[in-house]
Amino acid sequence: MTSIYLLRDDKILLLYRQGGRVVNHVWTGSAGGHFEDYELNDAKACVLREMEEEIGLRADDIEALSLRYITLRRTRGEIRQNYYFFANLKAAVGDDLSSNEGICKWFDINETGNLEMPYTAKYVLEHYCEIGRFTSEMYAGISNGDGVEFIRMPEL
Repeated sequence: MTSIYLLRDDKILLLYRQGGRVVNHVWTGSAGGHFEDYELNDAKACVLREMEEEIGLRADDIEALSLRYITLRRTRGEIRQNYYFFANLKAAVGDDLSSNEGICKWFDINETGNLEMPYTAKYVLEHYCEIGRFTSEMYAGISNGDGVEFIRMPEL
């Protein structure tokens, strides 16, 4: 799966997802979802498609799109792999966004810790708030039962 978190200044747009078959009644990234077969080797294409389908934004409405986290979690007999992107909403784009997947709401980035979120998403956002937003690094995260352990993924 992919997810994108849209930022504006010190605010982050989250989605209270309603009616989802996998993720429901929790706060998630601004948009995201499952890969189509033709996107399996292109997470960026997947997240841009999901963003357009769910909140009506195109690639030229955002800037500084960056894949920042990839997580793995073993649950219910499967390994779930998630790609987390972050981007800035361009100044010319209004912040009154809505989604066909639930309720969009802007939060102060430091006030997201107590929100109900999917397992790895909660740890990604926590790490981003504490460390990730101050770097341009990419991180890999493995869930370990006590949380998610993150390591920096250098370009080799």
